[in-house]
Amino acid sequence: MELSSRVEAAKASITLKVNEQINEITQSGKHVYNMTMGQLDFKPSSDFVASISKQLNFLKSYQYSPIAGMVDLRKKFMSYVEEKRRVSFSETNLGCIISNGSKHSLYNFFGAILNPGDEVIILTPYWVSYPEIIKFWGGVPVVVKSHAFDAYTPPIDEIEKAITSKTKAIIINSPNNPAGIHYPDTWMKDFAKFLKGQENLCVVSDELYAELCYFDPKPTYFYQYDQTLLERTVIINGISKSFASTGLRIGFCIADSKITKAMAKIQSQTTSGPNSLIQRALIDFDFNLINNYFDPVKEQLRECAQIIRMAFRDANLPHCYYQTNSGFYYLLDFSRMPFFKEGYNEATDSSYEIVADILEKTGVALVPGSSFGYPNSARMSITLEVAPFKEAISKLMTYIMGKA
Repeated sequence: MELSSRVEAAKASITLKVNEQINEITQSGKHVYNMTMGQLDFKPSSDFVASISKQLNFLKSYQYSPIAGMVDLRKKFMSYVEEKRRVSFSETNLGCIISNGSKHSLYNFFGAILNPGDEVIILTPYWVSYPEIIKFWGGVPVVVKSHAFDAYTPPIDEIEKAITSKTKAIIINSPNNPAGIHYPDTWMKDFAKFLKGQENLCVVSDELYAELCYFDPKPTYFYQYDQTLLERTVIINGISKSFASTGLRIGFCIADSKITKAMAKIQSQTTSGPNSLIQRALIDFDFNLINNYFDPVKEQLRECAQIIRMAFRDANLPHCYYQTNSGFYYLLDFSRMPFFKEGYNEATDSSYEIVADILEKTGVALVPGSSFGYPNSARMSITLEVAPFKEAISKLMTYIMGKA
């Protein structure tokens, strides 16, 4: 049977390829420092686990939920965002839809708004699924580049240049996967001013890592400085990262109710309502307890971030370093490193080749950065425990210095 052109054009997840390599190496008996993980290596908080356990005894936990998610939880998510961002939805027409993870929310959203040929601006480095979701629905991803020496903060004037009559939306991912930074407060204020002159531009604010800030100042958002922008803002979030629950698949979207109703229409013909058990547990759970749970997690992330800083300092490579502050990734720009100049060319992307070579020679597993729109780089997760993380960074620095 012949496959559809839509599926043929889609790219498989890069992490699947990397994990195949990891499995081959571990089966040979060699130790691997797996720094590809997009999740925390911790169980959820005991309070949340208890809330899930409590709901196991009820029949409704095993039955269909409403297509758009349980009403009480939708209201709770909206109140949570209002409280955290210090905004009010009372004067808006915003609604909420719960889906099977934030990726599902994005998929439904772009299915609801895109016609073939519509353009969506994405900022490098970007999450790997953005361009694939956009293309799947017939849209055209338009890339605006940022750079390591600007801590991966995109120039607003370059965003303005990318806008055409076909531009439908722009995606802002702050805190950012894969860079591990959030855009500065001054940038968000300037972006809010810029948006006032772009009345037809819809903004997707992907805030999945918003609660995972381990260095002050905390993330802020453009709509906090002009709440009229909420009318054309689409907030994407979920429990995968902030609840350490990637496998429970609960995401949500807050947007104009016309959009959330359209998303529900798509969801009704694909997955139907999301997980009833977890929704009921979330309704019963005090979200404020998450802060206590994440204190030691953030302490570990801070320590790992400091290990990276010290490693580059001790190697006298300050130009290869930038300060992470949120999420749990670091983007290594190979083109700025000593080994690169000896055997590689900036005009050609060698991300896959370099990552494979690092894995073979050091046992450190990374994700090629070209999949995130940034050639000759690699994403590194900083979620390993401190001791093995130090070992991995030591091996990685030996390679970077051209001595591996």
